[in-house]
Amino acid sequence: MTTTSPTTAFSADVAGRPGTIRNRVLWTLQILLGLFFVIASGGPKLVIPNALADNAPENLTIPFGLLVFIGVVEVAGGIGLLVPRLSALAAVGLSVLTVLAAGTQAFIADKPAMAIFPLVLAAIFAWIAYERRAGVTALRDSLSR
Repeated sequence: MTTTSPTTAFSADVAGRPGTIRNRVLWTLQILLGLFFVIASGGPKLVIPNALADNAPENLTIPFGLLVFIGVVEVAGGIGLLVPRLSALAAVGLSVLTVLAAGTQAFIADKPAMAIFPLVLAAIFAWIAYERRAGVTALRDSLSR
């Protein structure tokens, strides 16, 4: 028969979560980036897609449907960053999206210097996903019941 003392259960719970300062930094980043993707990045693609498509440079023509789809993905990812159980999955999705945006900037738009910002965002989202990976496990367990 095995028994667990209250200190053992507490230390195992604390080991699965980021530290207090790290948790605050993560939530600050998640809130700021979530608001950025909802308000400044994805929102305009949904509210004024025609103006964005008309003002795009001639070497970067994105089909209208793809522009709206990217807006939906960015808004969904931004909202997902703000939901504790979905934050890891949203961070993974936004990391993939920003890597693809960096590739678009570097290879299709022929502006590799513009790919730095999306790659930095991808690294931040990968870190958020790694630190919030316990949320993916909790979500999987709740869906399997």
